[in-house]
Amino acid sequence: MIAPLRNKRIIVTREDTGGKIFSNKINQFGGIPIEVPLLQVGCHDCDENKQIIKQLERFDWFIFTSANGVQCFFRLADKHQVSHEILKSKKIAVVGEKTNQKLMEYGYSADIVPSVYDADTLSKEFLSENQKPGEVLLIRGNLSRDVLPNELTKASIPFKNLYVYKTTLNSNSKHLLNDTLQTEFDFITFTSPSTIDAYFELSGYLVDKPCVCIGTTTENKAKEKGFSNILTPKVFTVDAMIDIMIDYINKKEHI
Repeated sequence: MIAPLRNKRIIVTREDTGGKIFSNKINQFGGIPIEVPLLQVGCHDCDENKQIIKQLERFDWFIFTSANGVQCFFRLADKHQVSHEILKSKKIAVVGEKTNQKLMEYGYSADIVPSVYDADTLSKEFLSENQKPGEVLLIRGNLSRDVLPNELTKASIPFKNLYVYKTTLNSNSKHLLNDTLQTEFDFITFTSPSTIDAYFELSGYLVDKPCVCIGTTTENKAKEKGFSNILTPKVFTVDAMIDIMIDYINKKEHI
């Protein structure tokens, strides 16, 4: 039986941890992942974080915008010896199912998971269900989009930003990226607008191979930068990215 990805060579630009998970899935479907992590993600702490994490009781809603945010939030709470048991009596919203799965690893589950996994849909559905939600804690990274804070501000809902992780350019991948682009490959994948920005900062080489994006914001960034052959699944997950690559391969082979 021929593996669905048919030994296609797929560039994975996601940061190390998420990139390895993506690569393992590609391997399982018979593809050949080429890991070129363009970003680095690390948990972040500062004096303001310490003050906020000591006052978790005051917040009515906790909104997590990524799986990284979940992981770093719990690390921060543990670092400052703050019990996260308070979450059991609070409401929780997440940006998507993967974020909720990470939350479940810590024993909690979201009250709101949007129908489309992006901040635009989350803000719309959160506000439609909660005209007066009380005070909100937004748990985010330094490159998170400003959709949620902007919408909460418009709705006059009090909130605090808790920046628990930082995403930075992985300059060490510059040579690896440019060398990889000179080899034979079949797809290049991007899981955030930030990875596309990092790609052009480290290379600037516009390729004509299929560019597989997760989410409309990533797709829009790819279009803005000049990519023309863009594949974006309707469901914003890496599993759906694999499915759309398989569909693309099957259609090409039946032309």
